[in-house]
Amino acid sequence: MKPIYDTWNLGYKSIFGAVKQFETVKFSIRLAKDIVPDFPPVMVLFRTGFKERFLTMHCSGEEEDCFVYSAEYNARYSDVHYYYFSYTQGGIRHYIKKVDCHNAAIDNGELFQLTVYQSDYETPDFLKGGVMYQIFPDRFCKSGKPHDNIPDGRVLRDDWGGTPYYKPDHNGHVWNNDYFGGDFAGIQSKLGYLHDLGVTCIYLNPIFESHENHRYNTADYMKADPLLGTNEEFAELCQEAEKYGISIILDGVFSHTGADSVYFNKFGRYPELGAYQSKDSKYYEWYSFINYPTVYESWWGIDTLPNVCENNEDYTEFICGEDGVLQYWLGKGAAGFRLDVADELPDQFLNNLRKSVKSYDKDKIIIGEVWEDASNKESYGIKRRYLLGNQLDSVMNYPFREAIINYVKGGPARDFIYSIMTILEHYPKPTIDVLMNFVSTHDIERAINRLGGDYCDDKPKEWMAERWLTPDQYNHGKNLLKAAMALQFFLPGVPSIYYGDEAGLQGYKDPFNRRCYPWGNEDQELIAYVTELSRVRKSIPNMKDGKTYFVLNDNQTIDERIIAFTREGKPIDYIIFVNRTGDNVRLGGIPIILSRFTDFEPFYGEFSDNAVTVPPYGYTIIKAKFVK
Repeated sequence: MKPIYDTWNLGYKSIFGAVKQFETVKFSIRLAKDIVPDFPPVMVLFRTGFKERFLTMHCSGEEEDCFVYSAEYNARYSDVHYYYFSYTQGGIRHYIKKVDCHNAAIDNGELFQLTVYQSDYETPDFLKGGVMYQIFPDRFCKSGKPHDNIPDGRVLRDDWGGTPYYKPDHNGHVWNNDYFGGDFAGIQSKLGYLHDLGVTCIYLNPIFESHENHRYNTADYMKADPLLGTNEEFAELCQEAEKYGISIILDGVFSHTGADSVYFNKFGRYPELGAYQSKDSKYYEWYSFINYPTVYESWWGIDTLPNVCENNEDYTEFICGEDGVLQYWLGKGAAGFRLDVADELPDQFLNNLRKSVKSYDKDKIIIGEVWEDASNKESYGIKRRYLLGNQLDSVMNYPFREAIINYVKGGPARDFIYSIMTILEHYPKPTIDVLMNFVSTHDIERAINRLGGDYCDDKPKEWMAERWLTPDQYNHGKNLLKAAMALQFFLPGVPSIYYGDEAGLQGYKDPFNRRCYPWGNEDQELIAYVTELSRVRKSIPNMKDGKTYFVLNDNQTIDERIIAFTREGKPIDYIIFVNRTGDNVRLGGIPIILSRFTDFEPFYGEFSDNAVTVPPYGYTIIKAKFVK
């Protein structure tokens, strides 16, 4: 018996995944011939806050063991829709809902999701098919160039590679006031290295003046931190990067400022009157005071990070206006912004932010920090509209990261496939093409530690501080990292390398995942591997926007050790095989296994006698033509 309904099969849903506004989608279900509905089945479809719509389904075909019932829906409303099917037999109503990610069952399961995005939604081309590189500016490269006007209260370290401070000092002050001195000039000196690595875009963690080394507590949005260099030196970095074909994205922290800032000025560092100092400050209305001035709303209760009222007209104009923060830094050469804690930014502010960025240049990008499925995310009781066409272009792809790490560590292939396909099904295609795909970031432990090291979630910072992988752990983590990066580089979206991952840099959680890049002590073999990944990726035109589906799975994979998926294109599809184990895996009978393809050709790795051989922790790629 064929499935009742399958969202991955175009014979059931005529368009895979999200659809454009005003596209017509045909939905079909298959009911066994012994099911005789009292009247035609219905498709029940609704949006949050709106009444249900009932679409009558008509018998559209007869097959050997079933009748096919179909309905068409013109997707007029840009929104996230939910749906299920229903029929009545013998006076009893039955429901057809989702089970196993994409299949359906009778009287069991959950609602299906249909994302409808605006018909004019496009995302910038410059990132598609490229490779991103994330830099924590203080820890990547120190030029040694002197910098002027360094603010008081900083510990300037001269032990590049030392363990970051992680304990309060004798006064009980925060431990992130130590700086290793990475700067714009240092980054500029390594543009040749990044170009050779295959990098086409750099994402910088915050660069604005701030008084902690992470710089998420902004002190002055209009000024680069003096330890990094001047605004003009940032512009020069962008200009030089452009010569290498590299663009630069900035981190925008707009949900809060620092208490030690021009705007709040809790400690009186700045000459201008801050909100903490006087209600007469022009910044007073930016903040929410509960008991002035000592009690105020702050980010996660951290009083050094007072929350701003993003929809305050003056604040919005300051950030999003024609002479505002966004357009100022775009004018200096930034290619766009990654938005810190995007789920804490109100819809109206995100709408205004997009208008500002896109009115400056529609090819500038906006990437949001969202840790969950961003298509159906709810935050603070609000259903978010990130990916419908008037807010974000892309998000940080944490769901892919978790799926990759869990699979490479031995998790079921089926779980991996379902996790990836869920995102591909829920997100608009323009978003998928520019997804930020990573295995490490500044907020999580480095992948090599997660893959090869000990469990750290329940460990104190003292345990993490000087915790290094043993040689065996390092080799194991490195091998699994290779497999993870192969998946990261070839799945849809844009691979993002967290600085130092390619060099074997270790680190558990913050601040140990923010150690200095190990110049002179790099793992050259790992760098060569990542460089080759970039070269192979660049040589495949389908990596820019080719769709993906998994070719070894029919509810389960043929061999759990191997994941195989396509990157579609005309006239050739590329089929990627990734091996998560230390075995040399040979998969024979490829024309039979991949019966929907013809004209097989080798592309990368060993393919002969109709068999693919996938090296340990490596990948093999073949070309073929899809036969409908």
